Amino acid sequence: MYFEQLSTPGLGCYSYAVGCPLAGVMAVIDPRRDVDAYLYVAKENNMRITHIFETHIHADHVSGAQELRAVTGAEIYIHENAAVDYEIKKVKDTDEFTLGNAFIRALHTPGHTPNSISLLISDLSRFPGPQLLLTGDLLFVGDIGRPDLPGADMLDEQVEKLYNSLYMTLAPLPDYLEVFPAHGEGSLCGRGLSVKPSTTLGYERLANPMLRLTDFAEFKQAVLSDLPMRPQSFSGIISANMSVATIRTEQKPSDSALSARQTVKFQSAGAVLLDLRDASSYGAAHIPGSVNVDFSDGPRLNWVGVAVPPGVPLVLILSADSAFEQIRVELRRIGYDTVKGWLKGGVDAWTENGGELQNLPYMSVPELRARLDGKNPPVMLDVRSTGEFNNANIDGAANLTFSQILEKDALPIDTGAEAVIICQSGFRAGVAASMLQARGYARVSVLSGGMAEWNAA
Repeated sequence: MYFEQLSTPGLGCYSYAVGCPLAGVMAVIDPRRDVDAYLYVAKENNMRITHIFETHIHADHVSGAQELRAVTGAEIYIHENAAVDYEIKKVKDTDEFTLGNAFIRALHTPGHTPNSISLLISDLSRFPGPQLLLTGDLLFVGDIGRPDLPGADMLDEQVEKLYNSLYMTLAPLPDYLEVFPAHGEGSLCGRGLSVKPSTTLGYERLANPMLRLTDFAEFKQAVLSDLPMRPQSFSGIISANMSVATIRTEQKPSDSALSARQTVKFQSAGAVLLDLRDASSYGAAHIPGSVNVDFSDGPRLNWVGVAVPPGVPLVLILSADSAFEQIRVELRRIGYDTVKGWLKGGVDAWTENGGELQNLPYMSVPELRARLDGKNPPVMLDVRSTGEFNNANIDGAANLTFSQILEKDALPIDTGAEAVIICQSGFRAGVAASMLQARGYARVSVLSGGMAEWNAA
């Protein structure tokens, strides 16, 4: 049997290739939108892709299932409850599939979504019993899937289904099963996901706090106590994954290099200027109205989904023009298809065209302490989750989560007030401060190093 886990940087997503080189057949599970990696695996191992499985309708990335089917002719398999607009093969609980020495058995494990399935994998060349469990977004390494994405009206039902799937459906399965989830560290489909890409069912039963609760009431309280924020992009991605896929159109790099004048026109017409430079460069000088998500350590795609409304045109501000093509691929993975291009020459080209710049100051911990003890102290807005805030905060700070920033037209400060934005390390605060500046809050700054630096001092 052939088995490979494929990671998608910047999203915390895992997809899988399961097949049999002897029989020349392969299945792909939860494919990302750019499908070349799966075609390469199949070709290198003399296999043909015959099956495409979706463990559920995804919220955090646009699926590549329809594009992969168009290229390979493979059928798409999704649980029968999934109300999609395109042709699929419906999967029911206990359905079985044989691909040479690879044997797949589907389990209906709702809770993250009503249509979630897990896949038991057996290597028939070694042993008829199951060896692997692909859990989708049911069970992660160190956590479980969130139940709130299908909507508030279904939340109580989803929590109960999640409990039943984890505590009843998985109960008869042996501890030795290797568990491979659809997400890892960096995903917003769970909370404290581990950096480890896999685990065993037995270890999760020992170490995962969500599998060690005494009853449903305790489970429900734990699940609902501190749900992760929901990025703006999630609703659009869910809709895209339920609809017939749009045909990808190629855009020549030469057509994507924008002048400052073109950038001004796009911004005036409603485009968002998405600045992906490091936070220090953005803080020193950036185009007014732009939003910053620091990509200097790699893509932070979930944070783009938080900061930028889905469907809006984008113009990118980059540290290097050569990065555009790869970043466009990454943005397509989360449904941002209307990337108009990038500002060639960056902020230097902007100023050469007469454009103004603004800065985003960073305030040190000693400076904030001094300001709080003096006259006219700044307002402190902590953008961490409610659970993080309640665990530890700076006296006098107000908790203003990302969800509240996105949902509220009126925030608890005047646009002219001085405000220091706080998070754990400074990254989230930088994103939030750029969003607030773009909304007209001109006197915002970021606590350098965040609560980690505050606590250390």
